[in-house]
Amino acid sequence: MKATGIVRRIDDLGRVVIPKEIRRTMRIREGDPLEIYTDRNGEVILKKYSPVGELSSFAKQCADALTLATDFNVIICDRDHCVAAAGIPKKEIIERRVTQAVEDVMQSRSVEVYKKGDEKRAVEGIDQNIAVAAPIMAAGDVSGAVVLTSKDEREASEADVKLATVAASFLGKQMES
Repeated sequence: MKATGIVRRIDDLGRVVIPKEIRRTMRIREGDPLEIYTDRNGEVILKKYSPVGELSSFAKQCADALTLATDFNVIICDRDHCVAAAGIPKKEIIERRVTQAVEDVMQSRSVEVYKKGDEKRAVEGIDQNIAVAAPIMAAGDVSGAVVLTSKDEREASEADVKLATVAASFLGKQMES
């Protein structure tokens, strides 16, 4: 664990403010769920909760099926990181941060289809162009995205777009139940 040198007091309602610098660095936004852990040494640890991460084994199966159906590589991410992938070695991509392009799709709450030459990367440090990105919605909130990618600049068909949209919707419904 890394010390920040920042000290905050707990108020009379038991609240503590997470400094803006830490929220920005860790991509913690208003309304984001946090898990609270304690250890034997008296430490309290806050960790961003990822509902998509809870479904990582199921998301992996979904990604595998999408890769077979579309011939695209598939990345399934929460709001910050890749949690499942197919067609790309896991060691290369799992836990890597998503790019601003994927964050923009989640923020827009709409499916984005990229054309040849757009060259939008899905995950930082990985040479994969986005073909389709569909936000995962659960209980009215964006939880992540299903992203079809390829190294070449192949364009997605209408069927590919529909499959990514259905997969995102299905994952969202799984999180709600």
